[in-house]
Amino acid sequence: MGTKLTISRGEFLKLSATTGAGLVLGLYLPWKNQLAAQADQTFKPNVWVSIDTSGTVTIVMHRSEFGQKVWTSLPMILAEELEADWSRVQVVQGDLNPVYGGQSTGGSASVRTSYDKLRKAGAAAREMLISAAAQTWNVDRGECRAESGAVIHSPTGRKLGYGELVETAATLPIPEEVPLKDPKDFKIIGKSLKSLDGAAKIDGSVIYGLDFKLPGMLTAAVARCPVFGGTVASYDDSKARTVPGVRHIVPISSGVAVVADDTWSALEGRKALKVTWNEGAHARLSSEDISRTLREAAEKDGRSLRVAGDAEAALAQAETKLEVGYEVPYLDHATMEPMNCTAQVDKSSCEIWVPTQNPAAAHNAAQEITGLPDEAIKVHTLRMGGGFGRRLANDYARDAVEVAQAVTGPVKVLRTRDEDIQHGIYRPASYHHLKGGLDRKGNPLAWIHRASGPANAGFMIGPDSATYGIDLPYTIPNIHTSDITSELPVPAGPWRSVANTQLAFANESFIDELAHAARKDPYEFRRAYIKDHPRLLGVLELAAEKAGWGRRLPKGRYQGIAAHGCFRSYAAIVAEVSVDRRGRVTVHKMVCAVDCGIVINPDGVRSQVEGGITLGLTAALHGAITLEKGRVQQSNFHNYKLLTMRESPVIETYIVPSAQPPTGIGEPPVPPTPPAVTNAIYAATGIRIRRLPIDPKELQKG
Repeated sequence: MGTKLTISRGEFLKLSATTGAGLVLGLYLPWKNQLAAQADQTFKPNVWVSIDTSGTVTIVMHRSEFGQKVWTSLPMILAEELEADWSRVQVVQGDLNPVYGGQSTGGSASVRTSYDKLRKAGAAAREMLISAAAQTWNVDRGECRAESGAVIHSPTGRKLGYGELVETAATLPIPEEVPLKDPKDFKIIGKSLKSLDGAAKIDGSVIYGLDFKLPGMLTAAVARCPVFGGTVASYDDSKARTVPGVRHIVPISSGVAVVADDTWSALEGRKALKVTWNEGAHARLSSEDISRTLREAAEKDGRSLRVAGDAEAALAQAETKLEVGYEVPYLDHATMEPMNCTAQVDKSSCEIWVPTQNPAAAHNAAQEITGLPDEAIKVHTLRMGGGFGRRLANDYARDAVEVAQAVTGPVKVLRTRDEDIQHGIYRPASYHHLKGGLDRKGNPLAWIHRASGPANAGFMIGPDSATYGIDLPYTIPNIHTSDITSELPVPAGPWRSVANTQLAFANESFIDELAHAARKDPYEFRRAYIKDHPRLLGVLELAAEKAGWGRRLPKGRYQGIAAHGCFRSYAAIVAEVSVDRRGRVTVHKMVCAVDCGIVINPDGVRSQVEGGITLGLTAALHGAITLEKGRVQQSNFHNYKLLTMRESPVIETYIVPSAQPPTGIGEPPVPPTPPAVTNAIYAATGIRIRRLPIDPKELQKG
C-alpha cells in the first residue's frame, strides 16, 4: 500500500522549476485537458501559470473555491507580479497533485500561504518574457519593461504582446532569484475586481458536485443508523430490489447503500429497505446528558494551558469576585449543497470527483480502502455550495469509494438535507467555568478559565493561528487557563473559526461582566488592558469610532462590543440591538473593523466579513443541534434555522490599512459576533446571556 501524499520543499522547488512542453515526465497535469490543443504553443514557466499565443493567461487554482472568492484573489496575486492584462486572465481548477504543496482549504490560509509563492511564480514568468523581448529586439534587457500583458522597449516605444513572446520565452532558463514589486506599485492587488467566476455562477455553467454527471453513472443513497456509533444488525432488501431502477444493495462501513439508475430510485429503494440497527451504548443519550457531563468536567482539574502568577491566591484577595459559566451547543455546518461524491474504482485505478476542501483526505481514504498506490488514485476537486469546515472531512468520499468498489462504473453517493443535518460532523459543544477578581479601583487582578468539551474541541490552538482564544490578550497579572476533555460519541470537527467561536463568546462576555462590575465603560475597560496588542487595539478603536460608541442612539437601541484575534488577523464588532417585551431580539446594525494585513481584494474582504457575521448571528440567535434518545432532533431548515434576510442587519465593514503580509479573513469576524450581540442585550435589559442560542423567554419583561 502506498503512503499518504507528501512532498518535500526541495522536491516542490524542483518540480516548480520545470518548463517547456513537459512539466515532469509522467506527472499528471491538472490543466492538460483544457490546454491540450495548444500544448506546443504554450509558455509554462511553472505549475501555476501558462500563456498561449493569443496572450491568454491561464492560472491554475490549487485551492478549493466555495464562496470565499479565492478564484479571484489568488489569480490577482500572480497577475500582479506577471503584469498581466486582467481582461485576458482565466482560471482552471487544479486537481490533487503534490507539486502544488498543501491543497487543503481551511484555517483562512489560502491567501496567507499562497501569497509569496504566487508572487514569485508571476515574477519569474514576467522576467522571462522581458528577456524574450530583449532577445527578439536584440536590445539591452534593462531597456525593457512589462506592462499590462506586453513588454515595452522604453527608448523606442516598441511593444510585443505576451502571446508573441511565448515561443522564445519557453526556451529560456528559469531565473532563480526574481525581483518582486514594491507594494506601492501594485495595480491589481488592493482593488475591488469583479469575480472571475461571477458570470459562470449566474449562467449556471459552474459544475457543482451535485450537478456532476458521467456517462453510465449510477446514484446511491445510504441508510445510516440514527444513533451515533450504531451498526447494522441485519437488513432485508427484498422490497428494495423491486423498486424500478434499483440495481444493487451494498453494505458499507457507514450503513447500507441502495444503488440505482437515478436519485429518485435510490431514495425510494432506501425507503423500501428494512434495516435492523444495533443502536449501541448511546441509544439513550440526550443533550441534557451532554450538558451535565461538560459541566461536571469543568469542576475538575484539567490540563493547564497558561499560568501567570497565582490566580487563586489573587482571587481570594480581590475586592470584587465573579464566578459564572458559559455554554454553547453543537452546531451543524448546514451547507446549501449537501455532501456528495462520485467515484469509479477498478482493480488498477480509482478516480474521484468530489466537492472538497481537502482533496488529500479523499485520496488517503481511497488508498486505505482500495490499497492502490498513490499514482493510481486521481482526485478531481469540484466546486461546492458551501464548506465552513465540513468538507475538510473524508467521510462522504469514503462512502463513494466503498460503493464504487462494489459495482461496475461510476457512482455518485449523495445525501439529502435531513441526512446531512442528522449525520454531520458538528462544531463541538462546550462549557466554560470562569472566575475573576477586581481590586478596589476596579482593576482586574485574576482570571481563571476552565474550558470543558469533547476530546477534539481544540481549545489549545497553536501559535500559527495567532489566536488569543483561551490565551487571553488582556493584561491581567494572574491568569490560569485550562481545559478538560470528555469522551462523547457525537462526531465533531472544524467549524468556521473552530474553537475561537466558543472561546470568544466566553472571554468577551466575561470581560464585559468585569467591566460592568468595575462600573467602567466596556469599551474603555477593554482598551485599557490590551495596549500590549496594538493591532487588536487598532480594530477595537476603529469599530468604536465608526459605530459612534457612547453617542445617543435611537430610542430602545443599545450597543455591545467584542474583539478577538485569530488566524493572524483581528476583528472588533459593535452590535446595535433592541429587545421587545416578548424578549425578541432585533439586531439593527453590526459595525466591524478588521486588520488582515495587505488586502488583495477589498470586495472579497467585505464579503467574508458579511458572511462571517451572518453565520455568527445564526449561531447566536438560532443554532443548536440537540439529541434525544441518541438521535439528532433537527432535520431541515424548519427546525435548524438560519438567519433570514428579514433578520439580517446592516453590516458596515472597515479595513485597517496595513503593510503586513496578508492573513486570514474568512473566519476572524465570526468569533466576536455572538458576544457583541449578547453584550448589547445586557446593556438593553440588564440580563446576561450565558448560554447560546439566545432564548427569548429569558428576556421577557413583565
